[in-house]
Amino acid sequence: KAQNPLILRYHRLLEAFSKSDDERDFFFDKIEGFLVFLDLDKEDSNIDGAENEILSQANRYAIIPKMTFYETKKFMEGFVHEKVYDIDTKEKLLDIIDSKEARENFIEFIYDHPQELDKWQQYYHERSRIRIIEWLRNLEIRFVFEEDLEIAKNIVEKLKLNTFEPKVPKDVAQAREQLIAKAKTYYSSEALNPRPKRGRPPKQIAKVEIEPQFVPDIFRHVPQDLRSFLFMPDYSGSSATFSAKFDSEAQLLASLKGSSRDKVDMKLEILSQRLESLRQLSGKLKDFKGADIDKALQPQAPIKREMSSFEVKQMTPSKSDSLMEVAKELIPKKRGRPSKEEEEEEKKQKKIKTVVPIIKKKT
Repeated sequence: KAQNPLILRYHRLLEAFSKSDDERDFFFDKIEGFLVFLDLDKEDSNIDGAENEILSQANRYAIIPKMTFYETKKFMEGFVHEKVYDIDTKEKLLDIIDSKEARENFIEFIYDHPQELDKWQQYYHERSRIRIIEWLRNLEIRFVFEEDLEIAKNIVEKLKLNTFEPKVPKDVAQAREQLIAKAKTYYSSEALNPRPKRGRPPKQIAKVEIEPQFVPDIFRHVPQDLRSFLFMPDYSGSSATFSAKFDSEAQLLASLKGSSRDKVDMKLEILSQRLESLRQLSGKLKDFKGADIDKALQPQAPIKREMSSFEVKQMTPSKSDSLMEVAKELIPKKRGRPSKEEEEEEKKQKKIKTVVPIIKKKT
């Protein structure tokens, strides 16, 4: 039996909780606190041995819970309602949550909006921490997170080495008392309902992520069949991505870049195909039009053919036609309506009055 609270790494539990799904099973050892991942890519004989070991010691190993669809949806909705303030962004995220593949599309949208990414990562870590603490409390595990300890590394190493030793040196005994006091804080009401900090919020400072210094893992009671299945990932600040498809944040970012690049390449390929088809059509049109223009520009030779007797008769005027033309010239034309000029001249002539001189008679 462990003589002091188990020293667990929070970031490993966070990764196990985020990756646990229908295809991946993770187990927690209640005695030493190590994690087991049943990797189905290993040999069948090794997998069978690990499964038999876990089944034979069912009270020792607890399966990491899998997040249900309902829990996932509530998780995303909680972030949108609590942390997203832009109305348009909030509406888009709520539409994504109600659509297919909501989890993956939600993460892609968040990573495309840096102003929401920091808020999401903080929210995700805070809520996941509460979920993990609550789960460990239900298992009645005495524990502390190594990331929260303020004890020298050499003392932490001694604590890990003497976890099952009842008699320890004085410095280790004092460190055990600190661990016991720290473990009680995880069972307080504030651990599940952290109070917001009061007072004026601090000034916005560039976020500098400092990698915590961990002591090497020391496990003394790992069964032989489980040693190749130990889940011991190295620390990476924001490795838990909430994505069920990708194992790390780096893979997610690479997929986002690749997807955008693939979209651009596809568009360029479509454009190049269209341009090539246009070039072929324009070349065919040039060949066709060029041949017609050349034919049109060539001087046309006069067409020589013998005229028929009917055409000759039409071209030579007959005697009746000549008589009709002479009669038309002799017959006076019908007087039509006079032109405006003629009407004006007639009006002028009417206006002019002729005066007859008075002749006086001689008396």
